[in-house]
Amino acid sequence: MTGELKIHQRGIMFLLKNKAGILAMAVMLGLCVTGFAQTKPGDGSPSQRLEVMRQKLETIRRSAGSSASVLRQENKDDKAAKDDKGKPDTPIARLRSIEKEASDLQSEINGIRGKLERSEKYEASEIDQLEISVADLQTRADAVLVETAAARANPESNVGKAREIKKKGKFLWIFGKGGNEEFDELIGSVTPGRDRELFIVATREVRKRNYDVGRLLFQTIITTYPDSPYLPMSKLAVADSFFLEGSTSSLIQAIASYQDWLTFFPTHALADRVVLKIGESEMRQIGLPDRDATRAKRAEVRLKALLQQYPDSALRGEADKRLLQVQDNLGLHNLLIANYYYGQSVDQKKGGLKGAQSRYREILDKYPNFSFQDEALYKLANTYLVEEETDQAARYFQRIVRDFPNSDYVEKSKEQLGLIGASIPEPNPERMKVLPPETASFFQNFKNQLFGIYPMTIDKDGVLMTNDFDKEKFELIDQIILNEGDILKNQIPNALTTVISQKQAGVQTQSVQPEQKQ
Repeated sequence: MTGELKIHQRGIMFLLKNKAGILAMAVMLGLCVTGFAQTKPGDGSPSQRLEVMRQKLETIRRSAGSSASVLRQENKDDKAAKDDKGKPDTPIARLRSIEKEASDLQSEINGIRGKLERSEKYEASEIDQLEISVADLQTRADAVLVETAAARANPESNVGKAREIKKKGKFLWIFGKGGNEEFDELIGSVTPGRDRELFIVATREVRKRNYDVGRLLFQTIITTYPDSPYLPMSKLAVADSFFLEGSTSSLIQAIASYQDWLTFFPTHALADRVVLKIGESEMRQIGLPDRDATRAKRAEVRLKALLQQYPDSALRGEADKRLLQVQDNLGLHNLLIANYYYGQSVDQKKGGLKGAQSRYREILDKYPNFSFQDEALYKLANTYLVEEETDQAARYFQRIVRDFPNSDYVEKSKEQLGLIGASIPEPNPERMKVLPPETASFFQNFKNQLFGIYPMTIDKDGVLMTNDFDKEKFELIDQIILNEGDILKNQIPNALTTVISQKQAGVQTQSVQPEQKQ
């Protein structure tokens, strides 16, 4: 355990195939639960849940809108298409309908967000119902995008050809975002080899921290090219993009997206890394021990699962380290509660003795490496003294003397053992180097308390991509592009790193570097 963490803890204590084939493949790969996997209702605060829905709806709206724009452009000289205008079951009409539904739901979400910001009353059931509606729309949107892929298909491949990028205009050169239609054309049209191009451009955008654009492009592979060799890694890259973005709402979606990927690829060579990222996504949301412990408990479950399900993983050491830190947070959470009951029962004689004993015993049973185990032992022993169960008390005092020879509670324990008339054990030589956690400085403790920081070992890189892109590094996602869709087990580093080596020469990897701003 790092000295920084120990110091902090002490401070805390101080305070394109046929339609049927495509649909079958889509169902098999779970496109109804896409890379934007559904989170459980109620996961996160109301504002976080609304932000998660907003991001999903924006992606749905842009995907449907871009696809409809491509169809409209292709059909502008088609008399039959003009005759079908107004019919609700045409591909373009279905896409426009999805786009409109997404916009309508966005308006509802904005209405509730406004109430939240103004502290106005709203019904919690409204958010629950919106989550159901968004999940239903997501399912239907994925189906429509798959079913209209044939209508948007262009049998001629544009791979290796220069594409004309049309500029978007601005009204009076003032309003509107301008830019270009590169992404609309990429998303909307379906051509052979387009999936690889999408993957490369999406990677570039994520590396430029344009996470929404990158996800939209990865998502297009998932919903439009269900037989693409890039599909599994696209789903994983979506999850990575959420993890790299790092906001609370993004981490909630990262967890769901990683879990969705694991559902379909549990034996993949990258699976253990994905489990670790789920655990770290939870860890990044853990607060101080006096706050809600839900995230810490979830992180503990994920890290234990990694150790149990992947016993030969090269990440076991990293998982063990993180598990100790998470369990220390949980131990401190229980210790604060136990100390409250302890003060009520031992110091103020108001009862609550059994509550204190229960919490202290839970700490000793569940967290054998807890940094403040000596305090839990000492106070538990005192509760038995109150009940006049001296034999039981003596056992805990003796454990302090024997196993925590450098503890501040040693002398007090020896004193109590003398009063009880129990033997005083010799210190365990193997425990002589175990030191109490250091006390944080006033400034560090103040900062931790102010910002709710609980320092932990967390790797901010994703599974496939690093958080801070370096063009000199050759990452897992570069190898996937080189392999045209997947990665071999022997190509994965035998350590927790996304970087394989220095950048390899070759035009295949040139396009994934972020473009320089001019």
